Order: sequence, then structure tokens, then C-alpha cells
Amino acid sequence: MKMESITSLDQQYVAGTYGRFPVELVSGKGSVLTASDGKTYIDLGSGIGVTSFGIADEVWTQAVTAQIGKLQHTSNLYYTAPCARLAQALCEKTGMKKVFFSNSGAEANECAIKAARKYAAEKKGAACSTILTLEGSFHGRTLTTLAATGQEKFHTLFQPLTPGFACVPANDVQALAAAVNRVNPAGILLECVQGEGGVVPLTAEFITAAAKLAAENDIPLMIDEVQTGNGRTGSLYAYMQFGIQPDIVSTAKGLGGGLPIGATLLGEKVQSVLGPGNHGSTFGGNPVCCAGALSILNRLDDSLMAQVREKSDYIFSQLTGAPGVESVTGMGLMIGIKPVKPAKEVVMACLEQGVLCLTAKDKVRLLPALNIPMELLTQAVDVLKAACAQGIA
Repeated sequence: MKMESITSLDQQYVAGTYGRFPVELVSGKGSVLTASDGKTYIDLGSGIGVTSFGIADEVWTQAVTAQIGKLQHTSNLYYTAPCARLAQALCEKTGMKKVFFSNSGAEANECAIKAARKYAAEKKGAACSTILTLEGSFHGRTLTTLAATGQEKFHTLFQPLTPGFACVPANDVQALAAAVNRVNPAGILLECVQGEGGVVPLTAEFITAAAKLAAENDIPLMIDEVQTGNGRTGSLYAYMQFGIQPDIVSTAKGLGGGLPIGATLLGEKVQSVLGPGNHGSTFGGNPVCCAGALSILNRLDDSLMAQVREKSDYIFSQLTGAPGVESVTGMGLMIGIKPVKPAKEVVMACLEQGVLCLTAKDKVRLLPALNIPMELLTQAVDVLKAACAQGIA
């Protein structure tokens, strides 16, 4: 079927919630994707940070297909080995105590919010329910995680949102401390790097202060690692670069390698707060998704993290101060480039030259596979530099 036919079908039958690029992807290998017209693209987006080891990764494929041939699904009324082993690996690698599995980052954040509120209600009373979040944050597209998101543009069409959230400026320690005193929060929810907010890292001072305030006031500290996690920022989870230990960690995206999975990691303080019937998910802990995720997690070792940091340094060195580039922000292979001209123009120019990039607010966003070969990364960065410089006096 020609691309025109697929486009027509999509426009007729798929809800119009996405501004798609004029490309029909049909196959790929690693960090190279192939379109229906035979054109190939270097992938710097990895499905918005999902395909951690690229397309058709052999280790992931073998783990998934082997599990499909055994048991593709059962309800959470029964035990399965992939679910238990993935939870064990997550806890052993992070020091957390329990894991709740779901299907997406938004669901992982919903669970985090529920756990924090239940803990606060039991310790301080039902009136203690407000979750503190930050301006510029993004935590999901359900009504509750939209309410947690600190960007008004996501709120306007869907009022009324779930109550019980207060938002403070990012990197403003005094504002956070004042809010803690004012609202007596049930939890503090942060992203170490605000991805959808423009790939903006929080300062070490702010993260340290938030952890200290949370500990002193017995407030669960929740770190949203949906996009920053699973090796993306050069450590297993971004919070590990700041010397803190959260009470709750939510993650998804790159953990699944291409299959839908979310995970909420519960620390010692809240490990027992959710009991039978308090929460659930039909597909959470699906054995195929967990088998794939375990094959990803087991390879996120120190050697790979060093390579992620090395590639990150290369991108920063090449683009910082380059013609047509105003700034470069981010951590690891989660990078935002603010060009002089509109970011969408740069992305389209890259697309024409066979490189797939993303946007985040006014920035070009890069989320390549963690193992993207250096020669491909070099080619792609050269295309991106040329696209930023094109037409700039």
C-alpha cells in the first residue's frame, strides 16, 4: 500500500491528536530507520526516548519472542517470573524496596501520587493531600497528571482538573520552602531534567534542598524518571547524580525498549503503604513487557553509562557556540538545542537530509539510542549543525 493510502486511512480513522511528519516508517535496524519510499534516516529521537538500544535490538527481540512463546499474559492474580525478576533487579540497582508495574509514565506517576497521598493521610490526616510540583514540569496526560504538570497550556482545554496540586518556580529554593510551610504537602514531585519543559535541568542546589525539606518534614520525595531514567542521562537514574535517595521513583519509556511498561519504585518509607485492593492494573507486570525490560535493564552498566556521557560531551562540544545555536542544555543523551531560527524549521531541514529530531518548546530535542554508533552520531550532528547555520547571517 502506497504512503498516500496509509496517510488517507490514518487521517480518516485515527484521532487527529498528532502532527505527523510526512514519513511512513516501515523498518529499521539500530539507529537507522527506513521509510516506505526506501529513504533511510538516522534516528535521534528513539521513539521519544523509548528504544534504548535502537530498532530490532537482538537481545531485546530474543527476550520478548521467547516469552511470547511461553505466556503472553496472565492477570495479577498469579505469579510470573519476569515480573518478579524485573522488580528484584530494579530494587537491587536503586536501593528501593517495592515496585508497582503499570503501562506508561502517566500511570506510574498516578501510582506515585496515590502512594504519597495515602502515606500522608495515614501519618498526618486526610487534610494533608496537596502535591507540590514545579513550573515547566510535565507528568502525563491523564486529568490528574495534567493537574500535576506545571504548564498552563496543557490545562486550558480540560477544566476542571483534579484538585490537590500546587506549583512553584523551578530552581527557587525559597519558594519551595515557603510552599512547604504554607500547604503542608503530601508529596514533592520533581523531574531532574524537565524534558517537555524545554530540556531544562534542575540545579544541584535545588534538588539537594528539596530532598532536605522532604526529609525534615516527613514528606515523600517523588522523582519522575519517565524520560530521564534508564540510562538516558548518563546514570541509571538521573537522581543518582545528585547524592539523594527518593522515597518514590516513577519510570517508563526507555525501560520497555519499545513495549509499554511503567514502574513506580517505592522506598523504605512507603514500601507498605499500598495493600491488596488499593491499586491495580490489568496489564501491569505483563510477562512479555517485563522480559523485554529486564533485557534492557541488565545492560545498563557502568561501561554503557560512560559511553553515554562521552557521546553527550561530543554533542555539547560540537553544538555549543556553533553558528545559529543560542544554547545547549540537558544531561547525557537528553539534550535540547535552542536555535536562532524556529526549532521546527531546523527539524524539517534535518528530516530532508535524513536525520530525525524532536522538539521541546523552542528547542530541538535529541534522544538518540544509548548505543548509537559514533560514526552515525557524527554524521547526524553535522547535518544538525548545518541546519542550524543555514540562512543565518
